[in-house]
Amino acid sequence: MAVGPTALPSAADHLTERSVYVSIGVVPMLSTGQPDTADAIVVGGGTVGAWCAYFLRRSGVGRVTLVEKRTLGEGASSRAAGVVRTQGGTRWAVQLGEWSRKFYLRQHDEIGIDSGFTQQGYLLPCFTQADVAAARDRMAMQTALGLSVRWLQPAEVDELNPTLAAGSTLGGTFCAEDGYLSPPRNVTAYAVALATSGVQVRERLACIGLLTDGDAVTGAATSAGPICAPLVVLTGGPELAEVAALAGIRVPTGGVRHQVAVTQRHPDLHPSRLPMVFDLSAGLYWRPEEGGMLFGMSNPDEAPGAASCVDEPYLAQMRRRLAELVPVTAGLGLRRVWAATIDYTPDHLPIIGPARVKDRTLNGVTVVSAGGAGMMWGPGVARAAADVALTGTSDVVDTAQLGLDRFDEDGNSALTADPIALPFPGHAPRRGSGRDEPGRPPPGRLTLS
Repeated sequence: MAVGPTALPSAADHLTERSVYVSIGVVPMLSTGQPDTADAIVVGGGTVGAWCAYFLRRSGVGRVTLVEKRTLGEGASSRAAGVVRTQGGTRWAVQLGEWSRKFYLRQHDEIGIDSGFTQQGYLLPCFTQADVAAARDRMAMQTALGLSVRWLQPAEVDELNPTLAAGSTLGGTFCAEDGYLSPPRNVTAYAVALATSGVQVRERLACIGLLTDGDAVTGAATSAGPICAPLVVLTGGPELAEVAALAGIRVPTGGVRHQVAVTQRHPDLHPSRLPMVFDLSAGLYWRPEEGGMLFGMSNPDEAPGAASCVDEPYLAQMRRRLAELVPVTAGLGLRRVWAATIDYTPDHLPIIGPARVKDRTLNGVTVVSAGGAGMMWGPGVARAAADVALTGTSDVVDTAQLGLDRFDEDGNSALTADPIALPFPGHAPRRGSGRDEPGRPPPGRLTLS
């Protein structure tokens, strides 16, 4: 493997934020002709895969090839809500969130473009005494890790967030450094990073398996032929388990529907009056968006599966909860509503570690999942994955317990689940299980084009 100091060209000055697909179209992707060999292959062109490929190049890996069966950012990466929260429920979540936040802040200096990070502040309100006790315990852990988080009394919550129904909380934790980014701009940023760093991007090329020699990988089989390489990093978001299974690797991840909506504009929703908020009890979060409010949700009672439509009844249920907490939203129309399939892990934590086939390690293969937090943890997970692929460890976060060996044969984790997460399923998806019959959305739901 060719590893050494790499001189990277500067980003093109003429690239600006536009439609993500138009922007990608003008980036010189260096994708003409499939290379037969590489020093590292990254499977998946979402946030984690793309940034991982970039970090491998930055680490000095000579020939890095990224394989994406669709186009860069076509999945959840361009349909996310863009929330960047450092107030995690575990030390891993805090460290990955903080590393990612700092990366977003230095992007422009490093690659000449950024993901549009906006520091807004994030409030996690408490509604019961049990919420208060858990929040204070989390805050002790977070501050010990250097996070700038503080406790707000109920009156302070009301003062900070005048859109919130007065007197509705028992207080909450607040981190002023948390914020959000623009998901389409993030895709543009990593497309630029890939192009200017010299990563070979192969779009519309599917990985259909791995090439091995004994217990070591020798490359990847693709829909256009083999690519030989001593290192392979498997990402893929909601489809990671499917991709890994082609090589006999069982990864207990799945995909679930996540819904996002944006209200019409209202002066009471000006960013100066509206910090980001996560109602953990309802699995509902919101932030400012273009003079209105963006809010997102996942249904804890919904089975895993691909998102083919918007669940109108559940959207209406969450709108009622939102109106209770932010009364001004009750009379507002919706400007945009969409659904995306996002990945999850049973313990709501990332996966970063070597591939395992039954009880043995497949050398040279690293398996990576952000566990549904691609915007929030993505760069940190990607950097740690690149480190682990090259050296086995990372300074970003201790990955010793984040590998596949923490799961049993049924996908149950030995780790306690991160408590500050969307209400994802607490188990790995069963093979052959599905939610909606293809082409026939259930009654009361709007099919997406």
